[in-house]
Amino acid sequence: MNSPAWIDHNGALLSADSGILKAANRGFHYGDGLFETLLVRNGRIRLRDAHFDRLFAGISQLRYVIPIHFTRENLEVSILQLCEQNGHIPLAHVRLTIYRGDGGLYDPEDLHPRYLIESWALGPADIEQNEKGLTVDIYPDGIKSCDRLANIKSNNFLIYALAALYAKEYGLDDCLVGNSHGRLADSTIANLFYCKDGKVYTPPLSEGCVAGVMRRFLLSTLPDAGFPVHERPVTAEDLLDADEVFLSNAIRGIRWVQTFRKSRYARDLSQAIHHQLIKALR
Repeated sequence: MNSPAWIDHNGALLSADSGILKAANRGFHYGDGLFETLLVRNGRIRLRDAHFDRLFAGISQLRYVIPIHFTRENLEVSILQLCEQNGHIPLAHVRLTIYRGDGGLYDPEDLHPRYLIESWALGPADIEQNEKGLTVDIYPDGIKSCDRLANIKSNNFLIYALAALYAKEYGLDDCLVGNSHGRLADSTIANLFYCKDGKVYTPPLSEGCVAGVMRRFLLSTLPDAGFPVHERPVTAEDLLDADEVFLSNAIRGIRWVQTFRKSRYARDLSQAIHHQLIKALR
């Protein structure tokens, strides 16, 4: 992605190469924060309510004190103003990062959220389902816990960062991340789904996956669209026996997985879901 010209730091438009953090920042020291990745199309945030529901639930869970001006409405205005400033209103990938201010582990200066908004231009092909199927495997050197913090899109992203490096090193398109039960949670940037005998399955939040907004959308819309969907624990053996596998996230919608270890998959059902549900979001 090309670097944006401008960022929004706590309501101030700054050059994207501005220095904004002190050495004592808790977000830098401890990963004390969370973030949202959003798709903006023609001046609207796709799945806006789901994004802000997740964001404010996470802010509350991380024990921030929310100022009166720190609202969904004000954040939405700031996001769209930044996209306009950068010339990204037609189609953009936006990252909204929330972090704590300065202070030590036991003595933060205050508990108010700070924020940083960044935007990058996208093209139409960036949000189409991939024609070339992904090749994935399981990251072998770490696991996720299955507590409530596991569902947050946290700034403490170490296991996913290492899994992404592993994928690059071994020529994979993405890596799946396991959990403390020896099952699968999600991938580096997406939630995991598989299809078997016309039904769709995905791990429940209790399995340690991030509470994805596209995952939430699919769970709520698939049944009415004629696609039975079930939340249940997922193992590597389930994927090896699956008919199809796909990944979901807020930017790309759904991405078709073609290869996992010795298994290769069709994309009939995932393509039908993309055309029937994801394109309708536009």
